[in-house]
Amino acid sequence: MAHPNLKNSSVIERITGRAIPLPENDVDTDRIIPARYLKFITFEGLGAYAFYDERFDEQGKPKPHPFNDPTYLGATILLAGANFGCGSSREHAPQALYRAGIRAILAPSFAEIFAGNSTAIGMPTVMVSPLHLETLITLVTQNPSTDIRIDLKYKTLSTSSGWTCPVDMNEGYRKAFLEGSWDTTAVLLANLDSIHKKAAALPSLW
Repeated sequence: MAHPNLKNSSVIERITGRAIPLPENDVDTDRIIPARYLKFITFEGLGAYAFYDERFDEQGKPKPHPFNDPTYLGATILLAGANFGCGSSREHAPQALYRAGIRAILAPSFAEIFAGNSTAIGMPTVMVSPLHLETLITLVTQNPSTDIRIDLKYKTLSTSSGWTCPVDMNEGYRKAFLEGSWDTTAVLLANLDSIHKKAAALPSLW
């Protein structure tokens, strides 16, 4: 059930899209977004620097990398390895992925802070078994046009080729997506009347 004061646009029950495979374990946040890009005043434009040092050499020439492969252009679901997002707690890492077009990440496990930061921007971190991840990567590699549908409500995954498997997720994060409460700004704005009434009822501090 959605949060009573929120519009349905804040509720995320399902994510559908093509996938991009990056099945390495222990990919840390410094690899996702190099530290020198943390000086940006806003998160705008960070998508161009996701995995930058692994995608480009010192002269700025592209290197072989899934994010440089035109085969996966427009993919919105990242297939990642275990302990994805480990290392420093920088919120720029999920922001860079989101602004690069990623809308959900599938992996056997996630670093806790990374998962929390991802939830805060509406990007679900969904857990899938290593065996099922391997099958997914094979399907996507053989047919990059494969669509993947992640259902957070029923904790299932299905592909356009008919393959299905169970998925899992931190229950608190899953509940936040299903209720629409992941968007704390939307929750705040939806309750402005209550906030103003409470503020008016408080005794003066002057």
